[in-house]
Amino acid sequence: MAEHPAARPEQDATTSTSAAAPASRAGHELLFNAFDMNCVAHQSPGLWRHPEDRARDYNTLGYWTHLAQTLEKGLFDGLFIADVLGPYSVYGGTAEAAIRSGAQTPVNDPFLLVSAMAAVTGHLGFGVTAGTAYEHPYPFARRLATLDHLTGGRVGWNVVTGYLPSAAQNMGQDDQMEHDERYEHADEYLDVVYKLLEGSWEDDAVRYDKETGVFADPAKVHDIRHEGRYFKVPGAAVTEPSPQRTPVIYQAGASTRGRAFAGKHAEAVFINSPTKELTAATVKKIRQALVDAGRDPYDVKIFAMQTIVTGATDEDARAKYDDLAQYVDPLGGLVLMSGWMGIDLSQYDLDEPIGDVKSNAIQSAVETFQKASGTDEEWTVRKLAEWVGIGGFGPVIVGGGESAARQLVEWADETDVDGYNLAYHITPGTFEDVVEFVVPELQKLGRYKTAYTDGTLRHKLFGRGDHLPEGHHGASFALRRRG
Repeated sequence: MAEHPAARPEQDATTSTSAAAPASRAGHELLFNAFDMNCVAHQSPGLWRHPEDRARDYNTLGYWTHLAQTLEKGLFDGLFIADVLGPYSVYGGTAEAAIRSGAQTPVNDPFLLVSAMAAVTGHLGFGVTAGTAYEHPYPFARRLATLDHLTGGRVGWNVVTGYLPSAAQNMGQDDQMEHDERYEHADEYLDVVYKLLEGSWEDDAVRYDKETGVFADPAKVHDIRHEGRYFKVPGAAVTEPSPQRTPVIYQAGASTRGRAFAGKHAEAVFINSPTKELTAATVKKIRQALVDAGRDPYDVKIFAMQTIVTGATDEDARAKYDDLAQYVDPLGGLVLMSGWMGIDLSQYDLDEPIGDVKSNAIQSAVETFQKASGTDEEWTVRKLAEWVGIGGFGPVIVGGGESAARQLVEWADETDVDGYNLAYHITPGTFEDVVEFVVPELQKLGRYKTAYTDGTLRHKLFGRGDHLPEGHHGASFALRRRG
């Protein structure tokens, strides 16, 4: 199969880039999110067949509570749960291949997992994905507030605008809205959520006065009277203020319009690039987008996708990688790549050179992979599918705990990321290995926490309190700062 660059454990340890991080950032503690999805095959299609993989248990509470406890043992900052509302049907024009390979199909609701995991943990955060295109913001704001209450303020919302045509079609639409309009719609959607969660109940609205019989003071609960292009919401939120009011806002758009959206709204950004050079360039653009929006460039935490194959030694890690490679499913890889890129790769023979595939998107992707692999050899459709078989589109580190830790540190210092969204190859084994082998080595280097900070997810990430900070767009709707 096509070899990831980090399948050669020492390569990244000696590779340098001109995109060095600012001196003031050198030595910062790395942040870890686990990257998972309420499905069988998330980023590594086919590896659900591995004898040690437990992804088939995705529809049981036991899988998720065990995972949450494992992550908290390793002092992970959060569990980032991806989601799609619709199957990957670009490949072949149907969902058949996605269903056959289990490529993010079937997929269950991510929100319903959080309460159970919160009940068995005390610090782990939860970044939950939800789209703005298919649910009205009024009931959605209530769901956010409910989870924020139940978790004691440990919830984040990964805002997505949608990209799969099947999701739009199953919601009665012909297709997704045009790309930039999706962000216009999402801007207003977030304004409604901010108004409900920040601007309808004052901090002291709830009296809970048993003597007078007044539970909440109606004079301190305000209708938001929102009338916009997409939504009309006259009333107040039906939830009282939660610990964070608005959960931490995550976002993953990499386009020009997506970065502008991040500059306005995001507190944490997820990026996915297979090389240091591309990662550094993306980070620089995101931080500039914050400056353009009048915010500090470090008002967001940037998490880069990364997959780690590790063990006690480099040799152990390499043996694991070779074992995993036997289970890679090229069909599942093509299903995911077709959905991510919007190109039906079923039209091409598996051994057809990519040069014969007439698409700017595919050509640019392959050029990226060639840079990452350090080779200009001819790429076929099959090789592209195998490339994403372990770790999806993102980079893969293969090495013992010490080597993997060193590579994570160097990648962060050379790209200016704050931390990583760690995807799994097998689950929960990937995360158990990271906790056992990598976390202690990062701690020895002084680059990873040795204990959690108390408080909400926002306070843990930024150390500046529970609520949206001054200067954030959502904070402009806050009654507590006006009254």
